[in-house]
Amino acid sequence: MKVTLNGQEKEFDDSSLSVTAMLARLELTGHPVLVELNGEALLKSEFDDREVADGSIVEIVRMVAGG
Repeated sequence: MKVTLNGQEKEFDDSSLSVTAMLARLELTGHPVLVELNGEALLKSEFDDREVADGSIVEIVRMVAGG
């Protein structure tokens, strides 16, 4: 499947993925992130249930703290 990820086309071998599975493939598991799927901001509690499918538009922002 092809998705637009942070403005760039990205291809995955799967026909669909949960947001959690996509984050794992991107090696972002365990990192604090904000995810927007097709224009809708998601709660972390929704990551397992929401599917990323062919043509989806995904924005991922890593949360970074500093001082």
